[in-house]
Amino acid sequence: MNVLYDLIIKGALVIDGSGEKAKQVNVAIANKKIAAIGNFDAEAEQIINAQGLVLAPGFIDVHTHDDLEVIRNPDMLAKVSQGVSTVVIGNCGISASPYKLDVAPPDPINLLGNQEEFSFGCLSEYVDYLASKPPNVNVVALVGHTTLRAQVMDDLSRAATDDEIAQMQVLLQGALENGAKGLSTGLAYKNAKASTAKETEALAQALNAFGALYTTHLRTEFDGIIDALDEAFTLGKKVQSPVVISHLKCAGKQNWGRSAEIINHVEQASKHQPIACDCYPYHASSSTLDLNQVTDDFEIFITWSDAEPDMAGQTLAAIAKQWQLSLMDAAKRLMPAGAVYHGMNENDVKAFLQYDRSMVGSDGLPCDPHPHPRLWGAFPRVLGRYSRDNALFPLEKAVHKMTGKSAKNFKLVDRGLIKEGYFADLVLFDPDSVLDNADFTQPFAISSGIKKLWVNGQLTYQENSGVVASNTIRPGKFLKHINNEE
Repeated sequence: MNVLYDLIIKGALVIDGSGEKAKQVNVAIANKKIAAIGNFDAEAEQIINAQGLVLAPGFIDVHTHDDLEVIRNPDMLAKVSQGVSTVVIGNCGISASPYKLDVAPPDPINLLGNQEEFSFGCLSEYVDYLASKPPNVNVVALVGHTTLRAQVMDDLSRAATDDEIAQMQVLLQGALENGAKGLSTGLAYKNAKASTAKETEALAQALNAFGALYTTHLRTEFDGIIDALDEAFTLGKKVQSPVVISHLKCAGKQNWGRSAEIINHVEQASKHQPIACDCYPYHASSSTLDLNQVTDDFEIFITWSDAEPDMAGQTLAAIAKQWQLSLMDAAKRLMPAGAVYHGMNENDVKAFLQYDRSMVGSDGLPCDPHPHPRLWGAFPRVLGRYSRDNALFPLEKAVHKMTGKSAKNFKLVDRGLIKEGYFADLVLFDPDSVLDNADFTQPFAISSGIKKLWVNGQLTYQENSGVVASNTIRPGKFLKHINNEE
């Protein structure tokens, strides 16, 4: 008797996320999970002939700032149109919870949204909200260190007192108990710079008992990056927690060409403790306008300005010329503002993408009125530009960096692989046409070649149709952290 499946995808070239060579086999889905893989014949409610296409695990965006975007725009078109089925939120020390105050969120928490959107005083409230109104993607949560500081401190320009550290520990402990994946820091930002090793280590001490992670936007990605890496590694070793370095890069023209040195330093440290990193496939970064990064070494594009909103959409140099001011004085007049910094070298970007310990994260800013194109294009760009066109690595390795490797490093249970019994997060794409279309001029553009995306077995996105309307609720789940080491 033939088994009746919900869906059979026939004849696709299956890249299973493990890094192993692709195989042409059939894949069956039943009850939200992958039920069978192989050269079988069976009945199903739907059969898709996928000859000439690649079937891979849904992509895992390990570095996002989608904390409030999954609530604001739960269809998540920017991500599902790239084949992304899971997002990791709370990166760079900023998270939507635990945070609830009657004041405007400070820099860089303001990257996530407006004051009225921050309504989650504890992670359990956030989890409950997503359970009642799920988005189209699965959500994994980190707790932001700067968010903890802002919730308990009256002045973020100083180190926390013992009492404030104790209050932050209580908030973090509660979040970890409610399924947070770990703690993130953003030590480069002005509102976390004053934090001491005592402060960050006191918080990170809670991680080991949960088998949780420490992720960090380093104290600097410029000249002092080696010392900043060592700071992160020392903390991870002291608290016995895996370390993930966010958006590993060589920032600033004077540091171009240092990728081999930095990779070697990470690799040496990795002999003594678990370390991973993420990176995005572009030679420009994006964040709030930082006076410490103002330079004429490379182009700085202003994406928004509260003080001078009409000047957004131009380079800082062009604005300074119009005002007949220096770059620094023009930047000060624009503050607070957002910026894209074209401050990296393409060869370094390629080196970090190739590095065996790197994963792919978009680091997109969905609130930005003129976002970096990585928000809409990061994952197809890796597949099309870097794997196919530049032959930087085989397609199997590209997929592994966006699926199996990410699931393993973030300890996601039954995700990231095409394997029997795993959840059916699956993307079907055309390896010959997949490509990002978003660019710095037109950042809102759907990528080519992503044919279909299933999240937890439910068709969520289809090329040319967009987000698939359904009578059922959106399929995304909050993925609570489970200590796999217990």
